[in-house]
Amino acid sequence: SKRVKGTIGFGSMNDPYMAIEKEQQLTRQALQLVKRFRFPVHIITKSNLVVRDIDLLKEIAKVYAAVSITITTANDFLSKEIEPGAPVSSLRFEALKVLSDAGIYAGITLMPVLPFITDDFRNLEELIIKAKESGVKYILASTGMTLREGQREYFYDQLNRRFPGLKERYIQTYGNTYSCNVPHAHNLWHKLNALCQSLSIPVKMEYYKPIENQQLKLF
Repeated sequence: SKRVKGTIGFGSMNDPYMAIEKEQQLTRQALQLVKRFRFPVHIITKSNLVVRDIDLLKEIAKVYAAVSITITTANDFLSKEIEPGAPVSSLRFEALKVLSDAGIYAGITLMPVLPFITDDFRNLEELIIKAKESGVKYILASTGMTLREGQREYFYDQLNRRFPGLKERYIQTYGNTYSCNVPHAHNLWHKLNALCQSLSIPVKMEYYKPIENQQLKLF
């Protein structure tokens, strides 16, 4: 809308803090524009590089700024296996602590949950407890994953390399289905929700609420 400001999203389809961002600073330049025109922003990333832009985020937060860092396991060794291009989980927890301590509205996207790999409740329980220690304000969780054509073949190839024998279990359980919920999805969600509730961590985030008929003052 030209009259009501909507939240600008970073990271829905592509991580805005890939390694090349260190030198290119395209995301930082975009955030400078967001700050200049006073738009709200929501960033989703797997990288601790987001803390580099905390100066801009603190200014944007006067309107609205949220940072959701994806973490799927509390185990650094496992995170290296399933997300070899991303910083290990412990570095992401540290980033969340820095953001939270700076007053930034920060939380975790706990997704995807990989069937037979990260769906053990003990893994997710440890993750949620560390999230609480990091000061997160919300956790957005799923109970499975999706597999598209093309993506599926790559994923299965990685399973053969990193988790021998697991590909066959996926094929037997899911075939060519798009949505792949863990076999115990309902029970897992109940446990996750109960644990978050006991730790006073919301499982929904607070969104920016625009002022109706607000005029954009661009200059």
